[in-house]
Amino acid sequence: MKLVYLFGLFFISLNSYSQALIPNPPQLSATSYLLLDAKTLKVISEENSNQSTGLASITKIMTAYVVADQINKGFLRNDSLVKISEKCWRTEGSRMFVKEGTEVTVENLMLGIIVQSGNDASCALAEHIAGSEYDFSILMNEYAKEMQLEETNFMNPTGLPDVNHYSTAKDIAKLSIRLVEDYPDTYKIFSQKEFTYNDIRQLNRNSLLWQDDSIDGIKTGHTTSSGYCMVSSAKRGDMRLIAVTLNSSSEKARLRDSRRLLDYGFRYYSTKKILSKYETVSSVDVWAGSEDVLNLGPSEDVYLTLTKPEFNSLELIVSKNLGVKAPIQKGDTLDSLDFVIDNKTLKSIDLVAVKKIDSKGFLSSSFEAIGFYIYSFFMQDEVN
Repeated sequence: MKLVYLFGLFFISLNSYSQALIPNPPQLSATSYLLLDAKTLKVISEENSNQSTGLASITKIMTAYVVADQINKGFLRNDSLVKISEKCWRTEGSRMFVKEGTEVTVENLMLGIIVQSGNDASCALAEHIAGSEYDFSILMNEYAKEMQLEETNFMNPTGLPDVNHYSTAKDIAKLSIRLVEDYPDTYKIFSQKEFTYNDIRQLNRNSLLWQDDSIDGIKTGHTTSSGYCMVSSAKRGDMRLIAVTLNSSSEKARLRDSRRLLDYGFRYYSTKKILSKYETVSSVDVWAGSEDVLNLGPSEDVYLTLTKPEFNSLELIVSKNLGVKAPIQKGDTLDSLDFVIDNKTLKSIDLVAVKKIDSKGFLSSSFEAIGFYIYSFFMQDEVN
């Protein structure tokens, strides 16, 4: 037996026609890209998202994450002083322009990494935390393993070219979501438009920050071998999208690719809360319990990312449980719920007990238990 709950029943007959009105994702210059919703992990558009490539300064997303985590664990403080070595002072590429032998706070070095894309700042924090850039890269790879970034390997904290330094659009998106969710205060720095250190004012290389107020990160990168790369994120209302574009053809193309992906996602898709944690979806009969009926709901809030017309045709289908025997603990899994459009299951979740139900007294519960087993036997036979 299945109970069906319909969302937007009035529009259900228009479903196929409405979907056809949505255009294909934009054509990009990037050879590898991914657009997804940060909350539901719904992939809206992708191309070669599992293809390994060099990372350039996108690497610094992980560098910043490791530093933030070390601070969170109490191994480091924002006001800790870091001595700048000759090696870090001489680091090539984009720089914060720290001076050899000086001491710089962790906070300023983080600003140098995130806003100015400073390779010297990345080197300094790596040496301070792990002793060397290489040893810091080992730590980065341990974090990557914990995050299940299966196609990622780091060789340095800067993103300077190395044949064994690579990742994929999919892994970079996972990393970016972890940064947004785990360390929101650190993530806020990625939206800072400029930073001045040593009397040198530098602008954030992510020029999308000036073009769209909803865009608040994340990082650009470029080397000859990696091409022009970008990870961008924007939040409009309760919906956050992450766009990863790798190996775009030029700096302008990189910005255009990211902007096109984000605009496409927000225009044609929405992310909505469908159910709240423990919201009653169905009920089940209880045998030998202190109550006869138990409400069931999801164990956590449920969100879906769909095209806007698809929400009008969404069906919630419950696989009806024949009954359960007490005692029952709150959170016990007792049923399942499918989210369906046009007979296609998009997502399935468990339905759990929204409250605890104790057993009746011994005598009452014994008689009801016998009745429950007899009932279950005949009902199962009927279903089969």
